Amino acid sequence: MQLQTILNQVQKHQSFVYGAACWREGARGRLAIEVEIQPRKNGKPLCSGCQQPRPGYDRLPVRSFEFVPLWNIALVFLYAMRRVDCPTCGIKVEQIPWAEGKNHLTTTYRWFLAKWAKRLSWTEVAKAFGASWDAVYGAVLMAVVWGLSHRSLLGIEAIGVDEIQWLKGHTYLTLVYDIGAGAKRLLYIGKERTKQSLRTLFQLLKDKGCASLRYVCSDMWQPYLAVIAEKAGHVVHVLDRFHIMKKFNEAIDQIRRDEAQEMKRLGMEPLLRHARWCLLKRPENLNDTQASRLSDLLSYNLNTVTAYLLREEFQRFWEFEAPKEAGEFLDAWCEQALLTELEPINKVVGMLRSHRELLLNWFVARGQMSSGAVEGMNNKAKIVIRKAYGFRIFRAVEVALYHTLGALPEPQFTHEFC
Repeated sequence: MQLQTILNQVQKHQSFVYGAACWREGARGRLAIEVEIQPRKNGKPLCSGCQQPRPGYDRLPVRSFEFVPLWNIALVFLYAMRRVDCPTCGIKVEQIPWAEGKNHLTTTYRWFLAKWAKRLSWTEVAKAFGASWDAVYGAVLMAVVWGLSHRSLLGIEAIGVDEIQWLKGHTYLTLVYDIGAGAKRLLYIGKERTKQSLRTLFQLLKDKGCASLRYVCSDMWQPYLAVIAEKAGHVVHVLDRFHIMKKFNEAIDQIRRDEAQEMKRLGMEPLLRHARWCLLKRPENLNDTQASRLSDLLSYNLNTVTAYLLREEFQRFWEFEAPKEAGEFLDAWCEQALLTELEPINKVVGMLRSHRELLLNWFVARGQMSSGAVEGMNNKAKIVIRKAYGFRIFRAVEVALYHTLGALPEPQFTHEFC
């Protein structure tokens, strides 16, 4: 039924008719159906340059075009392309409606593979549908190029900027997401995490006339802060809560390691052994064993416990409604934290004070954006990179990320195969 529908479409085209169909054993031992397509009598071919009907003067050797398989049976169109003598473009090969350029896969089959590549790895898609890995990559590349050229960048109100590690050796990608209300998509991928990586994004938004941008969320990486201040000084710049609290956890972990080593050196009881996660996790996320372990630790006068209590006290910062009240709390907390004379905590205090204005922007932008969406999208991006393990070319990783996370548009098809 599916095959007959497609053949009827070819039959209705003003320039083509389908001929005989036959069965044969195709590549890799798969059963295949071959359908011969002939040009309609007196039909003029279209020039592939200007898309105008032009006279044809000869035929090229027969080419095969793979269509979507039917029940694991390969479906192949056979057609001898015509060359046309175009007064505008010169000698050209005709344009056909079911494939583009020299590709041996029909356009419908390529979109079919691209859609499945969102659900499975590219290797698994190739195995499942009897295609090559290169064919799947080409299909995904086609979908990404089409989607990027047809997507809209208007009306973007909030973006999130972050980086993820791509390869070993501190090789990073700059990722920018649309995190406005009801919009979660990947907007831009930059190679490395440099100022130039982020400047390209703002140039792209400027070219698209995106004057609606109101909020930017980022971590404290200095090149990002500098470029955002330079290119988007009019927007509300918010520091990501996740990265702020991450600094606290790093400080607690450093104090715990130093104190555990000192206790071991002095021959004291190893109170901090196996205590890492009960200190780093949020209290509501602890299991019964970890909660009991934490309760025991809090009864000791340890530097690690002091740092933990300071972090829990700082959590109140996010509960304020007004920036003024939050700023007063922040200043008082910093004064109290400095009294501990713990070097990792002092570094956290320095970080908070140097970014005080950006921290208070959290309350200006409350409810207008979801900074947690950045970490959620980052986790999905890491899964995509893990599935694409072995890629060493930036272009391949870029295509995979846009394809999965870009929410790119697709053309409307009469028949959906996936």
